[in-house]
Amino acid sequence: MKIVVLCGGLSMERNVSITSGTLICKALRESGHRAILVDMYYGLEDVDIPLDRLFDELPEIVDARVDRAAPDLEQVKAARKWKSPSMVGKGVFELCALADVVFLGLHGTCGEDGRIQAALELMGIPYTGSGYLGSAIAMDKDLTKQLAAAAGVRTPRWKLVYYDKGDTLKQAASIGLPCVVKPVDSGSSIGVAIAHDQKELSDALELNRPLGRAIVEQYIQGREIDVGVLKGEGLPSIEIRPKHGFYDYVNKYQAGATVEICPSPIEPAIEAELRRVAVKVHELLGLKTYSRSDYIVDAEGDVYFLEMNTLPGMTPTSLMPQEAAAIGIDYKTLCQIIVDDAVKGGRDA
Repeated sequence: MKIVVLCGGLSMERNVSITSGTLICKALRESGHRAILVDMYYGLEDVDIPLDRLFDELPEIVDARVDRAAPDLEQVKAARKWKSPSMVGKGVFELCALADVVFLGLHGTCGEDGRIQAALELMGIPYTGSGYLGSAIAMDKDLTKQLAAAAGVRTPRWKLVYYDKGDTLKQAASIGLPCVVKPVDSGSSIGVAIAHDQKELSDALELNRPLGRAIVEQYIQGREIDVGVLKGEGLPSIEIRPKHGFYDYVNKYQAGATVEICPSPIEPAIEAELRRVAVKVHELLGLKTYSRSDYIVDAEGDVYFLEMNTLPGMTPTSLMPQEAAAIGIDYKTLCQIIVDDAVKGGRDA
């Protein structure tokens, strides 16, 4: 098949996405597909041959890795030759229209929030993962938690703080300390901080001020667990044990920074509950093919749902591939399953 793998984009998770996309594209080529890796933001501004020839003259795939720091998006913008306000680079949609399917290796607000899904759907182009509506809802942590809580899913107490509605410390007061401050619609733990006192809370809120709003969430002491869902079935959970601090951007993507155990060394009843909740929230949001959700299991064994990821990372240290491998699905096969489900159609909203 002719496949365009979209990665990069204009998101704080840009570097993670490029690494995911690179590995996905390599795996698809190993499976015999004519796969092309495309940075959604830079597009094809340096391509000087007809786009349809790219599938016969496959461009070289350059290895990528996730840097310790998140990207400087102003530098990313300045480096683009095509000076357009568009978040989609030159030739991207034209190339996607020539493909049999688009594999979305995007993460964050520029690719995981439903906008690119809606554009591709309007153009009649098949793409991987969930549809535009489920993606948009799942990207918004507040909306997701509202729906989950209303459906009886246990989640830490939270407060949505608006920076244009007065004193943010007063808005957050009902949650108490310690608490977690996080962006409403971003991932990879960028902007996430644990506040143990008023000074740390003030600093964490200030860190997220440019975003206009933030989630302040009750801190639950416990084990960090993630659970993937693949084609309606919960995968074995994975326990995350950072060697230092919490599961932040560095600990997620720097090899050796975190101990990850899959399957989790956890009681069978709790494992069953984790998978049950993962599938429930996946279905509640109308998601498709695959997802990965985050949990805390406290000392009493209670499971707390935190948030949902509709395009889980596919980097060397990512959790979804490890969970799939635990039931005998290797990386290449996982990519093929995702492609096959997209090609079948019948997309959820």
